[in-house]
Amino acid sequence: MLKGRHLIEPGDLSLSEIDDICSLAEQMIVDPVAFQDVCRGKILAALFFEPSTRTRLSFEAAALRLGGSVEGFADASSTSTTKGETLADTIRVVSSYADIIAIRNPKEGAALLASKYSSCPIINAGDGGHYHPTQTLTDLLTIRQLRGGFENQTVGFCGDLMFGRTVHSLAQALSRYKGNKFIFISPKELTIPEYMIKNVLEPAGVEYMLADRLEDVIGSLDILYMTRVQKERFFNEQDYIRLKDSYILDNQKMKLAKKDMIVLHPLPRVNEIAPEVDADPRAAYFKQVRYGMFARMALIAKLTGCL
Repeated sequence: MLKGRHLIEPGDLSLSEIDDICSLAEQMIVDPVAFQDVCRGKILAALFFEPSTRTRLSFEAAALRLGGSVEGFADASSTSTTKGETLADTIRVVSSYADIIAIRNPKEGAALLASKYSSCPIINAGDGGHYHPTQTLTDLLTIRQLRGGFENQTVGFCGDLMFGRTVHSLAQALSRYKGNKFIFISPKELTIPEYMIKNVLEPAGVEYMLADRLEDVIGSLDILYMTRVQKERFFNEQDYIRLKDSYILDNQKMKLAKKDMIVLHPLPRVNEIAPEVDADPRAAYFKQVRYGMFARMALIAKLTGCL
């Protein structure tokens, strides 16, 4: 049972629970009208201490499509945190009003802290460079829809792998399935963190390799997961400017890829995928956005006990 549970990182869900959420989301994709009132009377609090477009609006759309309602904020400067209120007190207050809370915060561990003070389920909508479990559910649902399952996939993660919480979350999730191989493509300054290798990949026995040229490995991939170099994670603007255009996926590189490879991206996109790639049938990142809404609908319905 997922009712009343918190979702802080992908490992909080068993493989069977991920399967149940994806199955429910797929039912919602097929017949959304059948679910339009299942969360009538439930309130989602969307607490976004960090800018967001897709994640925040996706959560709001998910709650509204289930018949629920939404409260919250998209700018922490308009809240009592500017007066010095602690996150713990904010959560104590908001959980008195809401049935479920989605929180994004730039500080690693903020969602876990929030879960210790909340009287309702907490969903981590991104905590700094740590985890982003609902993006992972989005990615998994997209992979299941377009690749047929989660096993025996060769996945290339490209771009900012040091600070990319979506990369860390998806790699953790896919490492739990059989036969998956990972190729991490990045400049050495943005390579996958050592803790991911020591704590996630090696204990799971996942086969992986590091690469610095996308062209050298794209032909072996079933899934290419592109990410932007995140300006907001850099302390030094010169380093950001030097690295921001390290990898740009264009039609020339796509010619080297398998005919059934899919390209995913958590968005927002900056320069790392050329607009010309959007017309390629393997470009799945805008389908991914829509699947994300259904994944969050299924998750909200499960955690609130509506379904």
